[in-house]
Amino acid sequence: MAMVTRMTTGIRTATPMTTEQLHVDPALILHRWLSPAYPVGAFAYSHGIEAAVADGWITDTPTAEAWIRDILDHGAGHNDALLLAAAWHAAPQDLPEIAELALALAPSASRRLETSAQGAAFAATTAEIHGIDLPAMPYPVALGRAARLMDLPLDMLLRLSLLAFASTLTSAAVRLVPLGQTDGQRILSGLEPLCQTLAQRAETGDLEGLGARAILSDIAAMRQEALTTRLFRS
Repeated sequence: MAMVTRMTTGIRTATPMTTEQLHVDPALILHRWLSPAYPVGAFAYSHGIEAAVADGWITDTPTAEAWIRDILDHGAGHNDALLLAAAWHAAPQDLPEIAELALALAPSASRRLETSAQGAAFAATTAEIHGIDLPAMPYPVALGRAARLMDLPLDMLLRLSLLAFASTLTSAAVRLVPLGQTDGQRILSGLEPLCQTLAQRAETGDLEGLGARAILSDIAAMRQEALTTRLFRS
């Protein structure tokens, strides 16, 4: 819920307002949260793609799309969607355990930084803008909790957050391979059905489904930390 401030006999009071009462389309809030303009610094992270390009594992549009597809379906995309949904469903006292699990799933220091730094930045900005109690948590957990507090729909958030993650990875590939902008959009267009499918699978937030087997992506994330010259933080 958002907070508005009213003046009553000279005293400021905070009144919670739902998106319905404010007549705001939830899609607009979610698109703003997940847009490149929202200050989480997503542009600074390649999720190991920088090392994958340096090692010759990604060389063109087909290999970039296959790499990103595997991350979504078998790596952090799948896990983060489940963590997000679990945070949306969770009682407040259960959030620390979900946040701890999210950090434990990061296979390298740079990937841990990726989720924790973006989550802290998202939480700080969102708490300030919307007047909600949102402590620093890993990024998918913070997203899920914020959406629950704001009464925003989980199904839409899952679809948009998966596509936003795919967009971040594709943007890194466009700069690093390099690929043309049209090639980047072709990749994203091809990934849209997968984002929808993964969102549907994750909606229950059942953490028993957690698990990743995008092993080369994990190795690339570790190798990226040792590159002599780096453009990205992960």
